[in-house]
Amino acid sequence: EGVVSCLNRSYHGTTSRTDNSFFIGSWGKDTAIRPPRDVDIYFLLPATVYHRFQTYTWNRQSALLQDVKDKLAVTYPTTGMRGDGQVIVVNFGSYSVEVVPAFELQTPGRYWICDAHNGGSYQETAPWAEVDHIEATDSANARNLRPLIRMLKAWQACCSVPIKSFHLELLAAAFIAQSPWRLKDWFYFDWLTRDFLAFLYHRANSTILVPGTFQTIYLGDAWQSRALSAYNRANKACAHEYENRVAEAGDEWQKIFGTDIPRVA
Repeated sequence: EGVVSCLNRSYHGTTSRTDNSFFIGSWGKDTAIRPPRDVDIYFLLPATVYHRFQTYTWNRQSALLQDVKDKLAVTYPTTGMRGDGQVIVVNFGSYSVEVVPAFELQTPGRYWICDAHNGGSYQETAPWAEVDHIEATDSANARNLRPLIRMLKAWQACCSVPIKSFHLELLAAAFIAQSPWRLKDWFYFDWLTRDFLAFLYHRANSTILVPGTFQTIYLGDAWQSRALSAYNRANKACAHEYENRVAEAGDEWQKIFGTDIPRVA
């Protein structure tokens, strides 16, 4: 709220702590886990700012990001900040606020955001389409998608898995739509998790599409070995649970998700 208020004063002449902004990422999709690693927000700039930077002959997007950073530095002079291609990262210690300066387009739900790489350009985004995709898939699958995503993010954090959270969200949505356990309750979450890890392993070096813009994202394979290790542990845990060896199962689950997962119920 402090970041938004600062930018509203600078660009819109108001002290509102919420206007011209909205959550994106895990906070916007209700898939965040504890402890918070970052809070992502879009901040909508007036069209006059766009036209002002169009007069620049060099990287307009880099200059715009620097302008936003300078405005924030007035309120947060001792807070570490950096531009990172599309965002301004404001580091508050235990977590950071990642500000995405954006221009609202005439097409509803579409925005231009900065991309300072390769000389600078604007990238069209559809963040609400991403939110709607998660909500629709979660609703159609007995509300099992968001809990699965949160568990996968816990695995990502615990095991330092080199895959983006956004990619995990899209892969989990694709997986759950075809899972035989998708309409079951929590009793089946051991199998659901195990099967996702197998699904993920086989998606190495494939692509996924971003809802709304249909941008193609290449997944690579840097995370594949960790997916295989997690699958093997989940498979052991499921076998232990089938034979009512709950503590042994708990040992395996904690190797995947950390101690936020209790060893025994």
